[in-house]
Amino acid sequence: MTNKILPTYARTNVTFDHGDGCELVATNGDRYLDFGAGIAVNSLGHGHPLLVEAIQNQAAKLMHVSNLYKIDGQERLAERLCEHTFADKAFFANSGAEANECAVKMARKYQFAAGKPERYRIITFAGGFHGRTLAMIAAGGQAKHLEGFGPKVDGFDQVPFGDSEALKSLISHETAALMIEPIQGEGGINSADVDFLKELRSLCEEHGLLLIFDEVQTGVGRTGVLYSYEQYGVEPDILTTAKGLGGGFPVGACLATDEVAYPMVAGSHGSTFGGNPLAMAAANAVLDVVLEPGFLEEIREKGLVLKQKLASVTDQFPEVFDMVRGEGLLLGLHAKVPPQDVVSACFDEKLLCVPAGDNVVRILPPLIATTKEFDQAIAAIERAAGTISEKMKKEQSTL
Repeated sequence: MTNKILPTYARTNVTFDHGDGCELVATNGDRYLDFGAGIAVNSLGHGHPLLVEAIQNQAAKLMHVSNLYKIDGQERLAERLCEHTFADKAFFANSGAEANECAVKMARKYQFAAGKPERYRIITFAGGFHGRTLAMIAAGGQAKHLEGFGPKVDGFDQVPFGDSEALKSLISHETAALMIEPIQGEGGINSADVDFLKELRSLCEEHGLLLIFDEVQTGVGRTGVLYSYEQYGVEPDILTTAKGLGGGFPVGACLATDEVAYPMVAGSHGSTFGGNPLAMAAANAVLDVVLEPGFLEEIREKGLVLKQKLASVTDQFPEVFDMVRGEGLLLGLHAKVPPQDVVSACFDEKLLCVPAGDNVVRILPPLIATTKEFDQAIAAIERAAGTISEKMKKEQSTL
């Protein structure tokens, strides 16, 4: 069969037929332990009965209706997200990139409404990733994402992650907001320092700027709290969320305070599919599970267990790994070899994981994963690391 798909992905040669909990089953019957979770998307794993039932029931009733009309599922999801976060308002989109576009537009609109239209620039941080639209690759600022797409969209400036002096020197009368991932996902599971985030909050208050947290990858329980800002004691003005929010169904959201959201009036922003009844049913089902008493606490406990087990792997194979990063079930192994080598070796051991920048292998199990599945994953990583280590020894012996 001729491949008619645009070749924008370096795909592994496997096709999955169905999933079951933390496992994916290929068309040839091989079973894989999924510790990539669709890149932090399948928060409840595969085939979770509550999520499946919610989607099936809603699909049988109504899948889509225009945002020209009220949608009960939207109102319920917005109420719940605001109840459990700093936010007062929510806008629903279809992806993290769309949620981030809304955040940027809101920040600019806020400054415009405050009588400061010259304030439109957003300061972001090197290594960050905010999506693939033209504006969001400009926000990320990575040359590999910008190359070949013409002039960079104006209005975005980058400073080194964690460099407060560089940040202070870049803030100007044109700055509208600061935008940061509390833990960089694509950038390599780099966690921001608590004091640095607190300084961002102070700088925003001092200069009349807005603070935007991109929690597309860190949110919905991934780090052991509903949104990771809670762990830092730093509240943003705007927060974006997606990935795990729909448990596999495409949905994103932009959350904000009343003070910031008020200029976003009828006609100022919109989405044809954003907030559709089917997406809202999925997201509400995910929250039904994640907000169950004890669920988030259990993620924190499981995250510590998994992090300790991964640390033992780094001790066992110091020639392959040198560090474990992250919080909760958003973890990364920093590799001394190309991360794709580790991902490929793990794939051979029927374990799925995900590479990231700065030589990191992301370990992103579904939030429902058990310690038994952690042990299975660790055993696979050990076998993969052993294979890589033996290969390294043979290569060195031939020099």
